Amino acid sequence: MSEQPTRNKRLQKKMYLGEWAILGFEFSFKLTEASDEQYELFFNSLEELVNTEELYISLDNNSESFEGSVTSAQRYGNATEEDRAAIEALLNKHSIVSEVKVGGLVDAFYEM
Repeated sequence: MSEQPTRNKRLQKKMYLGEWAILGFEFSFKLTEASDEQYELFFNSLEELVNTEELYISLDNNSESFEGSVTSAQRYGNATEEDRAAIEALLNKHSIVSEVKVGGLVDAFYEM
């Protein structure tokens, strides 16, 4: 029988557990062949959304396939369902983007 150890609030905060857990989500998409202007428009709109909503985004690419994760830029802030919907809508809005997948909210420190 493995029980979770009891941790004081200070340690929970340092480990981002309990009420200090940080929520985020992962997403992926592919880019089709396009002009430099189309790529610039897409990445500029993604940057604008991330800055406006005060989010952190990490993005890795493998040729034409991209995978990323999103969390809040606030110290103990969380990504929200509205953030998920906004990212998904932005990705689906651009014709150069295909195979969009947006995951659910999870603990960014322990499940992503």
